[in-house]
Amino acid sequence: MNASRTLLLVGGTSDIGRATALCYAQAGWRVLLAARREDDAKRNADDIAVRTGAEVTVHRLDILETSRFQTFVDGLPQLPDTVVCVVGELGDQQRGQTDLSHATQILRTNFEGPALLLGAFAERFLERGSGTIVGVSSVAGDRGRGSNYLYGAAKAGFTAFLSGLRNRLAPAGLRVVTVKPGFVRTQMTAGMKLPPVLTAEAEEVGRRIFTAAENRKSDVIYVRPVWRPVMMIIDSIPERIFKRLRL
Repeated sequence: MNASRTLLLVGGTSDIGRATALCYAQAGWRVLLAARREDDAKRNADDIAVRTGAEVTVHRLDILETSRFQTFVDGLPQLPDTVVCVVGELGDQQRGQTDLSHATQILRTNFEGPALLLGAFAERFLERGSGTIVGVSSVAGDRGRGSNYLYGAAKAGFTAFLSGLRNRLAPAGLRVVTVKPGFVRTQMTAGMKLPPVLTAEAEEVGRRIFTAAENRKSDVIYVRPVWRPVMMIIDSIPERIFKRLRL
């Protein structure tokens, strides 16, 4: 048990967030769940606490209220050892093509908010001299597709941000891990027909996040390893051919 260590899980009402928090709590970590919907997060917190006996608290955070990030960080009971951000919103691509407010929400939720928040924690971790940051991005950011390029563009930006942050923090001994789950059976994908080989369960993602953050061997994680060669193939398709595909 490692009761002296603390996790901040950003996105505490999501399926992946709950599964990830449960993995850390089972390992003896104190867990701080950050979420916009406090009542839903409280239900997850209570369930995790009952299952594990760990201390789990809830802290309100809206990922779009970027002006309040510094106040949020300062208001935490302690600076966490690890921050995991699983925030994401698929949104509606077709709607976003004409509704600029919806497009803005997709871009800010998947890139701007998470990047600014993790950047704020990076500065605190540098001052302390230790800390691990985990950002959940997406294979959708590896190459833009007509069916979801708003979401994909935001995740591509987030992936690049995490890569740059990792490059900056590595000399100080701080870790930044990028996680790309691929398809996951969650509330966000409910009703979608998903290929079994490429689709992970939320619990699987949670375990991979915990393992990757703790083993200090991997910087970029594809939850289902098959995604790595799949995306290499997709990335290698010449643009003159790719633009004719309907993906």
